[in-house]
Amino acid sequence: MKPIRLMSGFFTVGIWTLLSRLIGFVRDIMIAAYLGTGPVAEAFLVAFSLPNLFRRFFAEGAFNMAFVPMFSKKLEGDEDAHRFAQDAFVGMAGILTLFTVGGVIMMPVLVTMMASGFIGTERFDLAVWYGRIAFPYILFISLSALLSGVLNAIGRFTAAAAAPVLLNIVFILALLIGAVFGGQEPTAIGQTLSYAVPVAGVVQMMMVWVAAKRAGFALMPGWPKMTPELKRLAVIAAPAALAGGVVQVNLLVGRQVASFFDGAVAWLNYADRLYQLPLGVVGIAIGVVLLPDLSRRLRAGDDNGGRDAFNRACEISLALTIPAAIALLVIPMPLVSVLYERGAFGADDTAATALAVAIYGLGLPAFVLQKTLQPLFFAREDTKRPFYYALWALALNAALAIGLSPVIGFAAAAVGTSLTGWAMVILLWRGSRNMGNAATFDDRFKRRLLRIILAAFGMGVILAALSALMTPFFAVATLRYGALALLVAVGIVSYFGIGHLVGAFRLSEFRRTMRGQGR
Repeated sequence: MKPIRLMSGFFTVGIWTLLSRLIGFVRDIMIAAYLGTGPVAEAFLVAFSLPNLFRRFFAEGAFNMAFVPMFSKKLEGDEDAHRFAQDAFVGMAGILTLFTVGGVIMMPVLVTMMASGFIGTERFDLAVWYGRIAFPYILFISLSALLSGVLNAIGRFTAAAAAPVLLNIVFILALLIGAVFGGQEPTAIGQTLSYAVPVAGVVQMMMVWVAAKRAGFALMPGWPKMTPELKRLAVIAAPAALAGGVVQVNLLVGRQVASFFDGAVAWLNYADRLYQLPLGVVGIAIGVVLLPDLSRRLRAGDDNGGRDAFNRACEISLALTIPAAIALLVIPMPLVSVLYERGAFGADDTAATALAVAIYGLGLPAFVLQKTLQPLFFAREDTKRPFYYALWALALNAALAIGLSPVIGFAAAAVGTSLTGWAMVILLWRGSRNMGNAATFDDRFKRRLLRIILAAFGMGVILAALSALMTPFFAVATLRYGALALLVAVGIVSYFGIGHLVGAFRLSEFRRTMRGQGR
């Protein structure tokens, strides 16, 4: 198999993820306009988050981190990689079918675990109703994640990266159908959205299944059986699953705190969508591409190549993330007001959501750095230490979110998330110091990091000044979209211009990578 070109693979995943997130913004803008931050919106957001929470627990956060290195190793050797993937596919399908049935039955318990502040209000009954409809999504999207792992391991990133676009398209169609046939009744729109969740899961799974079949991995349904390879996979995946579970418990803590403040679940969700745009484009792309690349290099004893891959991943991650974080801190109000403030989403909702956006912006570089540091452990099949680090992060997040909520309200959930992100980075970095040369920062990274920060702060000053001058334009419905577009364009041009001048990067590097000639 041809070696993966790290940067061109990153841009393939990143561009498709960017498209998905942009269409996702259209989806969220429509949800905010139709449902605002009312009971139906909060109930649906909790219902949709339940299968997503367990998806990250079973598939993306644990199973794939163990599966991809083992599968890559079999591809490189003479072992039957197809049989291993088939056994894993059938085994996951069997376990998740049982889990799905149990989840539907126990939905009141799951909603209580997610948002106990809903108890005694109409939000609780709606969340249980919508959750039972949406929960089968976990089965289809987890199988999609496994199939995506197969494709990523063989260097085919397009289908797996493009599949989430279908989710957002299905949601937008469901919103339109619900608005037309439900008479714009919020409860009916919420129900239609809930049915769209498992439908979107099936569509995504079929897309990556067809791509895997064309690549020579036609994985079929069957009766699960425990093989020695699957036992080893379970042994490796179990600590990663626990670590992933701790991460999801962190999210549960924040959601629980928010559920006691009317509208806060929706505010945090809409804020989450804004910071997830750069996180998804950069962090997920790096994580998807870096893990198989590092696994191959480390198995081959190529420490220098592994170090170069790790450093270039960190470099490009921060080059794109630090300016995004500065922008979220400097112009959260224009971003939220233009994107969301319409229909049922009012000015008070804008102010609360913008506060959460700014707080999440503080943690954005940490969230991305976790994506580059974790593969150092998973590529070595070391899943235990990330679990222990996640336990420390859980304790810190709970202390911050619960302890600060009486003082600063719902914002405590965002503060806990951001500070915990930086704590996790410190723990991962300290834990990687005994991994040898492959886990060290090179001179180029250290030199460029300072210049990236300088360029981002320069951009921030320009954005702050321009935003203040353009404040009147954001209040005019016909002008605010153009004003935000201009603000974003000036931010991009100023950052890359300053960055090029101070030597943070060379624009020619981005052009070469986009042409598939990157490192």
